[in-house]
Amino acid sequence: MIRKLKKYIPTKFMLESSHYDKEKADHAVNFIQNLTHTKGEWDKQKFELVDWQEQIIRDIFGIVKEDGTRQFRTAYVEIPKKNGKSELAAAIALLLTGADKEPSAEVYGCASDKEQATIVYDVAMKMIDNDPKLSKRFEIRESKKLITYPKTNSKYKVLSAEAYTKHGLNVSGVVFDELHAQPNRDLYEVMTTGSGDARRQPLYFLITTAGNNTNSIGYEVHTKAKDIIEGRKFDPTFYPVIYGADKEEDWTSEEVWRKANPSLDITIGIDRVREACESAKQNPSEEMTFRQLRLNQWTGQVSRWLPVEYYDKCYLKYTAEVLKGRQCYGGLDLSSTGDITALSLIFPPSEDDGDYLSLDYYWIPEETVAQRVKRDSVLYDQWVRDNYLMTTEGNVIHYGFIEKFIEDLSKEFEIIEIAFDRWGATQVSQNLEGIGLVVMPFGQGYKDMSPPTKEFEKLIKSGKLRHNGNPVSRWMFDNIVIRKDPAGNIKMDKEKAAEKIDGMVARVMALDRATRRVNTKSIYDTRGILVL
Repeated sequence: MIRKLKKYIPTKFMLESSHYDKEKADHAVNFIQNLTHTKGEWDKQKFELVDWQEQIIRDIFGIVKEDGTRQFRTAYVEIPKKNGKSELAAAIALLLTGADKEPSAEVYGCASDKEQATIVYDVAMKMIDNDPKLSKRFEIRESKKLITYPKTNSKYKVLSAEAYTKHGLNVSGVVFDELHAQPNRDLYEVMTTGSGDARRQPLYFLITTAGNNTNSIGYEVHTKAKDIIEGRKFDPTFYPVIYGADKEEDWTSEEVWRKANPSLDITIGIDRVREACESAKQNPSEEMTFRQLRLNQWTGQVSRWLPVEYYDKCYLKYTAEVLKGRQCYGGLDLSSTGDITALSLIFPPSEDDGDYLSLDYYWIPEETVAQRVKRDSVLYDQWVRDNYLMTTEGNVIHYGFIEKFIEDLSKEFEIIEIAFDRWGATQVSQNLEGIGLVVMPFGQGYKDMSPPTKEFEKLIKSGKLRHNGNPVSRWMFDNIVIRKDPAGNIKMDKEKAAEKIDGMVARVMALDRATRRVNTKSIYDTRGILVL
């Protein structure tokens, strides 16, 4: 008898072209619920999936494309400790090995080291030992950390962390435990990039708690999952699940604990969490550990700068056409190989206490669009189609095209100055000077960037730095983090290579020139000299 969710609703990430195959979902759920738990008071009892676990199983194994293969190839599940993470991972490893109808399946258990990867393997091994029927179907080779399923010539094997030895595997499944603890990206990339190309529906099951290293592959995948959940990115093959508390929430609140721990009072007693919380209150050094392990918060994380809601409130409906002939100031951020070339124009207020208006222009090489979409899971192709992002011919940026574009803009607007990043811009700046534009080099260190960045923040918060809704700009704004030096100076930064902020850097440079000119305007510019 299969236990069922009171009401199963397929994930919102299911494509319109996909469908829910109840028979396949029931098969996966039934297999797992005929396994047993392996620890404590639950030992040898049937594995009755908790609702959140069953939702994941039905989504991953039941949502299929038109050809009947699974829509999701990667499942990322991030959840606090003691919520049944290892048991679920072990069950999926056995399912992929012996019940996925995959001939000669190759399923691998990975973690930061072999000892960590063995935790899930040991649970799977005990699940087999607890069931006489499974013991006859699976063979265990403890010394090799290997479980085989002779009927289909399939295997589940624990791997060590040396990535260079893993090339050439014909992967049908990977169970990656505690991704946050990976010391680098090598093993993750070897196991997930191209390793399953010979399989019809490989599954990479990634399960982890939050970590404390934001310069890690774990945090990179966490960020991708969060961006997909919140609608900033789109990848129909990636299934994201994150249970945790927001950093602004009260970490001592039992309501917050329940939000972050879906198995509270099932696999973990609330009294244990209370004890850990009280200890953290008495010992402040334990607070970050409590937040990380009990509330699933990335404790080493550099926070996003300003909530994107501030930016959204600055929206004003206008077009470039209505700004023709007006004075403006530019900021030009030329791209390196993987970045975006950005030009931002700032139009100062036409009256006292008025708003600043912005126009943004972006370019990438035409031949890199598809590659960027696949690599970064960012909607570059859609932005190109919608004319928010322009392309230049070839696989590197064509600066001549951009120079001509700026020259044409100078006929539409009165461009007073253009500030530019000195790096790699010598020839472009000379060419722009040659057509009569005033260009000024602009340093990217704290000294030059801090004052206009603080002004940018003030104007955004007050709603006086307007934009007209370019989605590329909004994405870049939401990517900004802030770095500070010991003196309290600030500048914009990004956390990961895929998270571009070029347009916001260009806007800050343009804003610097615009506010300097506005703030130094002489009173005589408006009323002339009084004669007494």
